[in-house]
Amino acid sequence: MKNALSWILILLISFFFLNNCLQTNVYKEISNDQSFIDNIRKLYSSGDSSKWPKPILDEMAIPHFSEIGHLPKVEFPEDNAYSIDKVVLGKTLFFDPRLSASNQIACASCHDPELGWTDNRTLSFGHDRQLGTRNAMTLMNIAFAKSLFWDGRAESIEKQSHIPIEDLREMNQHIDIATGKIAKIKGYEVLFEKAFGSKEVTKDKIGKAIATFERTLISPQSKFDQFIDGQAALFSDDEVMGLHLFRTKAQCMNCHSSGYFSNNQFENDGTSLLGSKQEDLGRYLVTKDPNDAGKFRVPTLREVTLTGPWMHNGSLTSLRDVLTFYSKGNSEISQKKSTVHEGITLTSQKSEILKFLDLNEKEITQLEAFLGTLSTKIQRLTPPELPK
Repeated sequence: MKNALSWILILLISFFFLNNCLQTNVYKEISNDQSFIDNIRKLYSSGDSSKWPKPILDEMAIPHFSEIGHLPKVEFPEDNAYSIDKVVLGKTLFFDPRLSASNQIACASCHDPELGWTDNRTLSFGHDRQLGTRNAMTLMNIAFAKSLFWDGRAESIEKQSHIPIEDLREMNQHIDIATGKIAKIKGYEVLFEKAFGSKEVTKDKIGKAIATFERTLISPQSKFDQFIDGQAALFSDDEVMGLHLFRTKAQCMNCHSSGYFSNNQFENDGTSLLGSKQEDLGRYLVTKDPNDAGKFRVPTLREVTLTGPWMHNGSLTSLRDVLTFYSKGNSEISQKKSTVHEGITLTSQKSEILKFLDLNEKEITQLEAFLGTLSTKIQRLTPPELPK
């Protein structure tokens, strides 16, 4: 009996000792994790990006890479200098549906300031309720885009402003007809005179005014901007880890770099669905270079939580879906990689930058938390009173 009690006592002591050791190890691991987070928090919030950990980049991405950070100062072109009067005119035209054939659709119809300057639809409605072919991109921070639209068909915002007006699915109005309609509206005379020194209405002035207004659509300081400026306590641990993953293991920086969070390049992420009813040839439609089949412009991640659904076709409805998509490297469906267009066989070649990352659920949660720090409060903008 005594021997049995002795063995029970020994087992109990061993159990408590082992349990204590295990708890100590767990606490030690948590302590080490917290120590790492505290360290990188200090580095990232130091105000000096040269102290940040080195990013993990694909060699192909290096020529177009610049470190993430604040948005730079907006530069206005020499032939379309900034003036507040031009902004007022541009804003008025942006909200004026009389630029469309139906007098019902304005630029703001697809780019609503309360919806992240997009419309939060998979595809936008246009003339006669026709569906567009691509998701409406946000206009926020468009001043830093080097080309416009998903396929980069416009090289400037001035040129971009005319294209939706003339698109048969969008506003369905020839720019000359639209210009003539605006010219007949007496109330516009004073706005054009203030903006350009003359009452004359031209399509060039319409484009320049709208472009000037759109260049003023700049994000205010985000939580991310404040954090990297030294407000270290603003970020949660998950947001800190998300930032670190963004620059390292997740390799988001290969495409989403600079203060604009885009390298302004065109990449093929395997979503062109060539050979299907939903196929989109992407950049090829502009360049006619077979290597560009299925390539699309890398969008900004500024305000990203406000601008869903995501991708050129609006196919992903949550940021978690987007992150999971890239974590898995998007293994293209072989039947949807080729098509024949105007007698030319085109094949989608997914970018070599896109790789299987195998991010775990916690890492995806942390990345999603970080992306949230790039968005700011929804803007409440009062539409202008339209001239009569």
